[in-house]
Amino acid sequence: MDNLLTRQRVHEQLLELKLKHAEQAVDHLCDESAERQTGYSEFLCQVLDAELAQRRDRGTQMRLKLAHLPFQKTLEQFEFGFQPSIDQRQVEELATLNFVAEGRNVVLLGPPGVGKTHLAVALAMKACLAGLSVYCTSGLELARRLVASLADDSLDKQFLALTKCKLLIIDELGYLPYERQQATLLFQLIARRYERLSTIVTTNKGFAQWAEVFGGDAAVASAILDRLLHHATIFNIRGASYRLKDRQQALGFSVETKPQSLKGGERRP
Repeated sequence: MDNLLTRQRVHEQLLELKLKHAEQAVDHLCDESAERQTGYSEFLCQVLDAELAQRRDRGTQMRLKLAHLPFQKTLEQFEFGFQPSIDQRQVEELATLNFVAEGRNVVLLGPPGVGKTHLAVALAMKACLAGLSVYCTSGLELARRLVASLADDSLDKQFLALTKCKLLIIDELGYLPYERQQATLLFQLIARRYERLSTIVTTNKGFAQWAEVFGGDAAVASAILDRLLHHATIFNIRGASYRLKDRQQALGFSVETKPQSLKGGERRP
């Protein structure tokens, strides 16, 4: 009877402390502890671990939601054998997230379908799991968002939000050309994050084409490249499209990985 009353009191205390997950696990842990004859300290650790594990998982799910990733894919799902131009060891080094701690950038160059966004998303998921704030957007959507915020006098607020996230992913930068105002605002954002916060960029345009991409303004393009590439790991992915591979395999065709490189994408840090 005393044991039941004590358990009821423990349940009430855990709920009062808002330790919901620990409260749900405590009966099972009590029974297991009695069977194994574990000490009080170990039992207390188990109760707190149950709460922490659920909170960490909830935090990870929230960060993934706020990241606005286009999909969820991991590095383990990436077919490095299909893209031999990618140094797997270099990618695995990035997965340690040291580049985020050091405020370095990652640039993924290559034609459509070679896995640029997959790699960016996989690194983003690693960051979310590690408790880091992440935000993902397309280059065009980001430019439009900055222009709209300039129009309604909320640009500083937008810059503040975009310089709070530890890792920013700008996907498909240069897929469509930018107007000069858009290019200037993108430069301002890159400059604000420079040497402090990490940015991952995916693009199908070689660096020699960036002046054309950024409204024909060679000065802005050069300034963006200077800050983006100063502390950056650059991948120039040469290979066949995953999407074409899947399509051809579905139709019963074989796929050859013919190297394709982008002009102006050979620069290394």
